[in-house]
Amino acid sequence: MTNQYPLWKNLLILCVVIVGALYALPNLYGNDPSLQISPNRDTAVLDKQTETRIADLLANKGIAYKNIETMKQGVLVRFNDVNAQLTAKDLVSDDLGDGYTVALNLYPAAPAWLTALNAAPMYLGLDLRGGVHFLMEVDMNAAMRQSDDRYVGELRTLLRSNKVRYLTIARHKSGGVDVKFRDNTERAKALLLIGKELPRLVREEEDRNNAFYLRVTLSEQEARETKEFALQQNITTLRNRVNELGVAEPIIQRQGLDRIIVQLPGIQDTARAKDILGATATLEYRMADSEHDVEQALQGRVPAGSRLYYERNGSPILLKKDIIITGANIVDAASGIDQQSGSPMVHVTLDSKGAKKMARNTRENVGKPMAVVFIENKVETRKVNGELVKTSRKIEEVISVANIREEFSKRFQTTGLDSFEEARDLALLLRAGALSTPIEIVEERTVGPSLGQDNIDMGFRSVVIGFIFVLLFMAVWYRVFGLVANIALALNLVLLVAVLSMLQATLTLPGIAGIVLTVGMAVDANVLIFERIREEIRNGNTPQASIAAGYDKAFSTIADANITTLIAALVLYGFGTGPIKGFAITLSIGILCSMFTAIVGTRAIINLVYGGRKLEKLAI
Repeated sequence: MTNQYPLWKNLLILCVVIVGALYALPNLYGNDPSLQISPNRDTAVLDKQTETRIADLLANKGIAYKNIETMKQGVLVRFNDVNAQLTAKDLVSDDLGDGYTVALNLYPAAPAWLTALNAAPMYLGLDLRGGVHFLMEVDMNAAMRQSDDRYVGELRTLLRSNKVRYLTIARHKSGGVDVKFRDNTERAKALLLIGKELPRLVREEEDRNNAFYLRVTLSEQEARETKEFALQQNITTLRNRVNELGVAEPIIQRQGLDRIIVQLPGIQDTARAKDILGATATLEYRMADSEHDVEQALQGRVPAGSRLYYERNGSPILLKKDIIITGANIVDAASGIDQQSGSPMVHVTLDSKGAKKMARNTRENVGKPMAVVFIENKVETRKVNGELVKTSRKIEEVISVANIREEFSKRFQTTGLDSFEEARDLALLLRAGALSTPIEIVEERTVGPSLGQDNIDMGFRSVVIGFIFVLLFMAVWYRVFGLVANIALALNLVLLVAVLSMLQATLTLPGIAGIVLTVGMAVDANVLIFERIREEIRNGNTPQASIAAGYDKAFSTIADANITTLIAALVLYGFGTGPIKGFAITLSIGILCSMFTAIVGTRAIINLVYGGRKLEKLAI
């Protein structure tokens, strides 16, 4: 028995080692604090002229930078330190305006030849890089109320179009919609009609206060779908808003039935992040009712087709109930300055459906006043009788009233805003979309960059200390075979880091714990093999036969131990969230890498050292 691998197997192992080393290498170079500038509108262009403009701006302000380069994603500016990066962000954002997104980023400092191979370092999680963590709760009661309000409009339209007479339609305080009829005949018609047109609604006849009522509520399935839709739509909107904030590598995921986790690594202005993520501002465009008297409306006599609103200065105004368009029809928005008045305003671009509605309305109402209503939902938590009670408050105020001079449709501007900051924030919210349901930040955690660096240092030290102790033990206890195991252990760490880098996984503290555990498990396989070789030698087998028997007979035990651990890791990944998933991913990759290095890798080295030779004894 000679214990030699064929040439192709040795070459294959060598290729795996070289590829692993190449893709693990970028982690040694670290990252440069950078600004990534990209256009967020079709009219915004990034070219060499923009690059020169940014370079001149930084040079005039005395801000040192490494280099500026144009990439597929936009213009990238690299800096030597974070302070220069943060100062430059404010300057570049103000100079370029709302047409561009200026994102704080950490861009790999690896040389160009590694970048050409798509080799990049691992991302760092919130606990290592610093940033802010939000746990948000979606107001599901508000989602159900919004659904009931929608059905109030649908039922009113349905009954009117089919000439079914009713007295009132209103949302019931405990949920659902109450339709009041004068007699049972009309109620019976409505019951059949609603059952045919809206079969998913639950219908119940009620007689109270000498009147005939039809109570319409959502079915259990409809209620579940409504809540699920509200949660998913809010996740999408939050993701759009985070993109507008310019945060690199954010984490946005659901937790349970009504909560959302948002992690923003590297973000500095947490107050602005809270305001933007939790805001529910949107706009509604309505025609003003100039035919009726506002004073009578203030006395309680509001016309049937109108509603009473208030302008920001407190003046009452009557507006039509019919909404021309809402924020949902807005596809682009950018803040600016009104050339005539010098006041802040927002340029608005509508989708095709909204543009048709606006064109038809303005064409029919030239010379008449149209109002812009600013709507914001706020969730407040107060103590009532020693208990925390959440209340939802809706703020509606008219920010602009102007006569329609001529027909317009897709593009126009909205004025009447209090400040340029409000105009910028409103433009951002309109671009990202309105939250379908109010949300409340129920938990907030901030991790400073210095604490993140401390976590990195401690995690690195834990890996190094564990690694050194294992190396010393193996070298002393198993001599030459122990040195071979140490080489395989180092290779295992290189392959693990390489795979995580290739997958662009996010490394967190639990992930570092998974690496430390992998170090112990990797050497455990070699301990089993080497002890089996010792046993074979004690039984009188030749050194070459003992090596072969040791690897062959220990394989099933090693496979069983690693497969059961891998199953546990997969279960953790399937049922865990956030950090637990990170630990499970790192552990799973580590197990697979250790199986390769501990069995195939060490066998290849030992074959090169001892294979093909006549041996009297082994240094084990």
